[in-house]
Amino acid sequence: MFGISYLDISGSMGLVACGSLTINSILGMFLGTQFKNTNYWKQLPRFINKYPIIDLHNLTAYTSIGFVCLHIIFLLLHQESGFTLFHILNPLNAPKQPSIVLLGVLSFYSLIVVLITSQKLIRKQLSFRVWKNIHLIAYATSFLFLIHGVLMDPLLKDRPTDWLDAEKFFTEGCAIIFIIAVFLRLRYHLNNKKIYK
Repeated sequence: MFGISYLDISGSMGLVACGSLTINSILGMFLGTQFKNTNYWKQLPRFINKYPIIDLHNLTAYTSIGFVCLHIIFLLLHQESGFTLFHILNPLNAPKQPSIVLLGVLSFYSLIVVLITSQKLIRKQLSFRVWKNIHLIAYATSFLFLIHGVLMDPLLKDRPTDWLDAEKFFTEGCAIIFIIAVFLRLRYHLNNKKIYK
């Protein structure tokens, strides 16, 4: 099929998930602030600042989980990889780079937990504080997924990370953007704490 293997498709699905999860994380950080009250936000074109960010946040969350699932499915379809469903359930026994696979699997599980607890029916059963604490797992989810993406060998040959590879460069860019966003979000939180003291 045009020289493209299931492993290539799996890698591409992982990259899309990486970008989507990065956008989702940044939108989540926006939602945790009073961004709508800032002059920067008010000066944006009307069609942007009237768009419900929560809808885009939810869309990117489901997009992320969908592409992560496709990433896993195509990996399992690539028979030469040696990966089976057992390795998704028990990643430390993975045939290649088990500790790095573990990071990816943990991020997948934590993303599922965040999505499940964000459903209206379940969220109503939780106090806001409990829901918020669970939702903070999203930071770890993104962080683990990005490390997994940067360190995992896309050809599953246990090669050292090629930091200048185009795929790695994209993931590294997502990681840098995520780290900067976390820093800015933390700074916003600390500044607001000082104001309300």
